Amino acid sequence: MRMQFQPCVYHLVPLQYARIKTSQGTISLKFWYSVAPHTVSNFIRLAQERFYNGSNFHRIIKGFMIQGGDSLSNVPGRAGTGGPGYALVQEFNSRPMNRGVIAMARARSVDSAGSQFFIMQENTPSLDGHYTGFGRVIKGLHVVDKIADTEVRGPNGTVVGAKPKIISVRILPAKAALYGIAGLR
Repeated sequence: MRMQFQPCVYHLVPLQYARIKTSQGTISLKFWYSVAPHTVSNFIRLAQERFYNGSNFHRIIKGFMIQGGDSLSNVPGRAGTGGPGYALVQEFNSRPMNRGVIAMARARSVDSAGSQFFIMQENTPSLDGHYTGFGRVIKGLHVVDKIADTEVRGPNGTVVGAKPKIISVRILPAKAALYGIAGLR
């Protein structure tokens, strides 16, 4: 009996990183392609489309996390309700929800994440395996802490008043992100 094999086709993507420029400073992210490839691709695409630019960190719980990525975060009374118009299938993985991890925010429905993300300020093992972690902060944890210091007056961490702003999200080749190559900032 002769076995037949189908050829495997791989699409190699050069490693990329993200640089989130905020009103409080800059946060650089390394992606976890191997554990959340669709989520990473979604974040990169939204960033390249400038979806996140000008939005706010609308939910902040000091000692826990900061949340952004909501397209309606600038609309009074709508913060936390915006998204890209579709939902992702979650890519839960074994990466722990430790300080500096970026993960997809979602509603109660498991497959409801689209654009909103959160960055962990502290280790939170109770979230392990329940959210899609897709990368981590490699530079700028002090900025996460600075954002977490924002005064919060609304329920469940809702920021009332001046919110920390996401000025831009840039996707950079690995070398530029790691070595700060001039002209690619």
